[in-house]
Amino acid sequence: MTAQAILKPHVRDLGGFSVRRLLPEHPHRLVGPFIFFDHMGPTRFPAGGGIDVRPHPHIGLATVTYLFEGTILHRDSLGTVQRIEPGDVNWMTAGHGIVHSERTAPADRAAGPRLHGLQTWVALPRAHERAEPAFSHHPRATLPTVDLPAVSMRVIAGHAYGERAPVETFSDMLYVAVEAAAGACFPVPAEHEERALYVVDGEVTVAGEAVAQGHMIVLPPAGEIEVRATTSATVTLLGGERIDGERHIWWNFVASTREAIEAAKTRWREQRFPPVPGESEWIALPER
Repeated sequence: MTAQAILKPHVRDLGGFSVRRLLPEHPHRLVGPFIFFDHMGPTRFPAGGGIDVRPHPHIGLATVTYLFEGTILHRDSLGTVQRIEPGDVNWMTAGHGIVHSERTAPADRAAGPRLHGLQTWVALPRAHERAEPAFSHHPRATLPTVDLPAVSMRVIAGHAYGERAPVETFSDMLYVAVEAAAGACFPVPAEHEERALYVVDGEVTVAGEAVAQGHMIVLPPAGEIEVRATTSATVTLLGGERIDGERHIWWNFVASTREAIEAAKTRWREQRFPPVPGESEWIALPER
């Protein structure tokens, strides 16, 4: 196997905690519908601390939040208030426009909370770019699992290994969390058009090619591929069918036309997006 690319992380400071950003990244701006991939933490905040991502807007995408440690309290302009815990899935469809905040709940701050997880964006097909905004929460117990020798998998969204997650998606996709003991092997099935593997923790080989922690390997488009855990490892598989045409991404907006991006910028600058009930702050439109 020859990997299409191994993507290195770019560290971003989000004010009090850092993330490793893997997508978008040249030459792979997307893998299947995934257009944005951030690995948050692992980090521990001081007592009383936590994350405070103020209300901000999205269009043309769905956000997918999955945690390994810690909790996040999600609020959005639909009136949703939802706590997410490790192993749960929060799926928020932005469609023609939604606003949300992500914070550490007051009750979780006292002891110095930990945070470790993935924040990904899925580009919506053109037919659904202007869908009605929506939010769904799927507790850990509702997500299907797959057990292989010394390997445990959870299907976060889409389908794999004969299982399908209950998360409603807009295109065929692959998103699986995998825990593997040192020396364990598992296959990446050939059923998805585009595929990648991200190493959350530990080290693996993919068809004999070493992939270090914090790196993403984009896989060739055909054939089953063997993954072997060099150490105990946590990885995610992601991908799906190729998105239907070019996507522009600017700040928190994704769209198939630049005009839609410019319209969203004007709407946010003029505060014509719906507000998040109970929130009085917001993140200003970037200057550039």
